[in-house]
Amino acid sequence: MALYREHGIVLRTHKLGEADRIIALYTAGRGKVRAVAKGVRKTRSKFGARLEPTSHVAVQLYEGRSLDIVTQVEAIDHFRVLREDLDRFARASAMLEAVDQISEDAPPSTALYQLLLRALRTLSSRSSTLVVPSFFWKLLALEGLRPSVEHCVRCTRPDELVAFDLVEGGLLCRTCRRGTSVSPEAVVLLQQILGGQLGAALEAPPSAATAEVEQLATRALEHHLERRLRSFGVLEQA
Repeated sequence: MALYREHGIVLRTHKLGEADRIIALYTAGRGKVRAVAKGVRKTRSKFGARLEPTSHVAVQLYEGRSLDIVTQVEAIDHFRVLREDLDRFARASAMLEAVDQISEDAPPSTALYQLLLRALRTLSSRSSTLVVPSFFWKLLALEGLRPSVEHCVRCTRPDELVAFDLVEGGLLCRTCRRGTSVSPEAVVLLQQILGGQLGAALEAPPSAATAEVEQLATRALEHHLERRLRSFGVLEQA
């Protein structure tokens, strides 16, 4: 078995036997990795607290046939702020689940790893309701599915953008409108998020427009994944 080291973010865990856990991580160099952490559920385990969802870790593993084996773990950031706040943890969980699903059987992507890490850091430092939908939009853009938000996706008209359609792939003008109606404020937020002005978008206070952007982002990502995000049900209740 080959020994290797990686930096990764813990996406999820589940029990294996009486003392072990299976850990799913998204790593910088190998993409999604599934590994066994032996004995982590024992009270004396050195690894247990370091291998919880959201943890950013430096990890050493042995390659296995179906599952790798964790041999060393060093915590880089526990993101304790996220774990101690139910609302933020629910939001972080939605991002982790999105990466878990979108990276299944996908090639490694350093850009995806960096995107998730930046999003967790942003959510840890500010509680804007647009952190998660912004992450979803950027995740879709990384997948080659960036929606057209600067002009009508059908006729290229740059003004009077009043609707969003998943099938068309972006915003539509009053003449071409179909799909979901969007407010002018939501249009501005979408243009900021996808146009390099994320900081300005995150300053927006919770409003009907931020709710529109959040709902559209979730629908767009679930449409791409062809499944409902389980964590989003928790997020709606948080």
